[in-house]
Amino acid sequence: MYGGQLCKAGNIIVRQRGTRFHPGQNMGMGKDYTLYALIDGVLVFKKGRKDRHYVSVLPVEKAPAEAEA
Repeated sequence: MYGGQLCKAGNIIVRQRGTRFHPGQNMGMGKDYTLYALIDGVLVFKKGRKDRHYVSVLPVEKAPAEAEA
């Protein structure tokens, strides 16, 4: 998946060998280093300290029109 895309809880984001990407907020990592989303939201890729790449899922707030329906 790409940064900025909407993803659902349980979606596999990255399949990898080793930790090229590290799990950030609302992400889980399987024993084979697969990263998956823990919540529904927007996917974000960030560069952290020591040049590590982090993948996070940020929650999407409901729009006012959706809350009324």
